[in-house]
Amino acid sequence: MALNLRQRQTECIARMLNLNQPINASGTANEEVYKILIYDKFCQDILSPLIHVKDLRKHGVTLYFLIDKNRKPVADVPAVYFVKPSQHNIQRIISDASNSLYDYFHLNFSSSIPRPLLEDLASGTLNSESIQRISKVHDQYLEFVTLEDNLFSLADKSCYVQLNDPKATDHEIEAIIEKLVSGLFCVLATLAVVPIIRCPRGGPAEMVASLLDQRLRDHLLVKNNLFSESGNFTSSFQRPVLCLFDRNLELSVAIQHDFRYRPMVHDVLGLRLNRLTVQGDKGGMKSFELDRLDPFWVANGSLEFPEVAVEIETQLNKYKKDVDEVNRRTGGSDGAEFDGTDLIGNTKHLMNAVNSLPELTERKQIIDKHTNIATVLLGEIKERSLDSFAKKEYEMMVRGAIDRGELLAVLKGKGTKMDKLRFAIMFLISTETIPQLEVEMVESALREAEVDTSAFQYVKKIKSLNVSLASASSASRSNIVDWAEKLYGQSISAVTAGVKNLLSSDHQLAMARTVEALMEGRPNPEIESYLMFDPRAPKSTSAASSGHMKGPFKEAIVFMIGGGNYVEYGSLQELAQRQQPPKHIIYGTTEILTGGEFVDQLTLLGQKMGLGSTSAAPASAH
Repeated sequence: MALNLRQRQTECIARMLNLNQPINASGTANEEVYKILIYDKFCQDILSPLIHVKDLRKHGVTLYFLIDKNRKPVADVPAVYFVKPSQHNIQRIISDASNSLYDYFHLNFSSSIPRPLLEDLASGTLNSESIQRISKVHDQYLEFVTLEDNLFSLADKSCYVQLNDPKATDHEIEAIIEKLVSGLFCVLATLAVVPIIRCPRGGPAEMVASLLDQRLRDHLLVKNNLFSESGNFTSSFQRPVLCLFDRNLELSVAIQHDFRYRPMVHDVLGLRLNRLTVQGDKGGMKSFELDRLDPFWVANGSLEFPEVAVEIETQLNKYKKDVDEVNRRTGGSDGAEFDGTDLIGNTKHLMNAVNSLPELTERKQIIDKHTNIATVLLGEIKERSLDSFAKKEYEMMVRGAIDRGELLAVLKGKGTKMDKLRFAIMFLISTETIPQLEVEMVESALREAEVDTSAFQYVKKIKSLNVSLASASSASRSNIVDWAEKLYGQSISAVTAGVKNLLSSDHQLAMARTVEALMEGRPNPEIESYLMFDPRAPKSTSAASSGHMKGPFKEAIVFMIGGGNYVEYGSLQELAQRQQPPKHIIYGTTEILTGGEFVDQLTLLGQKMGLGSTSAAPASAH
C-alpha cells in the first residue's frame, strides 16, 4: 500500500482527540466524551490543513483555544493539549493545572519532550499540588505540516539563511541540523518506515543524513519502538528511499517565475496552509480553501494558466448545459393534456432534479471560486508582465544566454522591484560566463529601479568563489565552520555545470533527474558520489553497496533543506506518474517559500556579508 502521509497524520490526530484510545470505524473519536482542545500557534498550523473547524465537533471537541489565551475554568471536561515541548508551554500548563482550569489534562507534545522539561512539569505540578490532574503525557511525533497527500513542510523559518550564514558557529549549525533530524524522524515515525538514506557528499544534506541514521539506529535498539509494527514485514514490504538535498543544488527553481496554476497561486497570491485570501468579485476580501476536496484544483493545478482559463470556461458551459437539462425535464411540455403517466414521469424527473441540486450547487461554487482566483491572477499577470518574466527566464535557462537589449527591456519594463531582482539573479545563474560590462549594466538598471542589490551581489559573490574554489575538497564533517565557505564552492557549480540541460524539453529539473536515477538504482555518473546509509544494517556495512539498498525503489521521500516550492513538488509528481508502473514520491522541505521570500533570504545573506546597496528600499516592496 502506498504511503499516504496526510492520511497517517490525520489518523494520529484523531486518536489523540480520542484521548489516545483507538478510534471507531468511521475514523472519528468518541463523540459522547466532550472535550476542550488547547494548542499553540505551531500546532494550530499542523491541525489547520488536516481538520476543519466543523470536523472538530465529530471528534467530541466543543471548545478550542490557543494556549496563551486567557481561559475560564470548565469543570468535569477533559482538556486535550497539543503543543510543542517548550519551556514557555510547560510553564503555561503548570499554571493552568494549579489554577484548576480543568479536571483532567491529557498532554500531547508534537515531538519527544526532553527529560529536563518533563522534570520541570513534574516538579511544577507537584509543588502546586495539581499533579493528580495530569491524566496522560504523550509524545506524538507530529512536528510537521502536511499540505497534501504527498507534500509536507517542517515549517522551519529562514533555514537557508541560518545554514549559509558565514558567521554561524559550530553550535548554531548543529542545533539547526538537530532540529531538521527531529522533524524528519517525526515524518518517518508517522509513516512507520525506516528508509534507505541517500545524499550528496558534504554540506548540510550529509550532516542531516548522518545524524538521522544514528537517531534511527539508537531508536531501533529499543524493543517496542515506533517502527516495530512494520518491522515484521521487511521481507514482503519494500522500504522507500529517502533522498536528501541542499537548496544550493538548484537555486534557480526557488527564484524563477512559473506560469503553472498551483505555483502561480502560491507565488503571486500567497497561498498558505491551503488557504488563500483575495479580492472578491463584488469588492471586499474573500477566503478560499484549496485542497484535495476541490476537484478542479486537484485536476488542473499543474496546467499552464491559459489552459486553466479555458478549463474554467469548459466547466461553466458544461454546468449551464446540465442546469438547462434539469429545467427542461422538470418544466413539462406546454399545452399537453394531463394524464396519469405524465404525472409519474414528471414526479420521477423532479426527484432526479432534487437529488442533483446539491451536486450542481457545489460545482457552481467551485467554478465561481476559480473564476474569482483566475481573474485576480490575470490582473497581476497584466500589471506585472509575469508571462514575459516566465518566458524569458525559461529561454535563458535553455539557451544559457539572453540578448542584451531584451535583458534591459525586461529590467526597465513592467513588474515589481522583486520581479526585476529575481530576473536579474536568474540571468546570473543561467549564464555561465558573463562579461563584466553586462553585470554592471544590470546593476545600474536595478539601482535605477531603486532595488536593494544585496541578493544579486551575494549570488555574484558565490559564483566568483565557485571559480576559485572549484578544486576545493568536499567539507569534512569534523570541521563544520569551513563548510560554509566550501559550500559556496559547490553551490553554484551544481547550478551552472549542466545548466543548458537544466530545463530540457521535458521540463525535468536537476533534482527530479537525480531522484529518478536514485530510484532506478542503475549505475549513473550523476549519483556515483552519493552516500548511502541503512539504519537497519550493521554499522560496519551501513555504507556498503549491497544489492537491495541500490534499488530499484517503488517509493521515495524527497527532502529539500533550505526551502522548497510547488514547482519542485509538481515536477516530482509528474516524474512519479510518468513511470511504468507509476511510482510514489513524497516531497518535503524545511519551509514552502515563494520566489520573493527566498530572495529576501539571499538579501539577508548579502547584507550579512556587507554586500549590496542597503540604502535602497527593500526589494519585496511593490
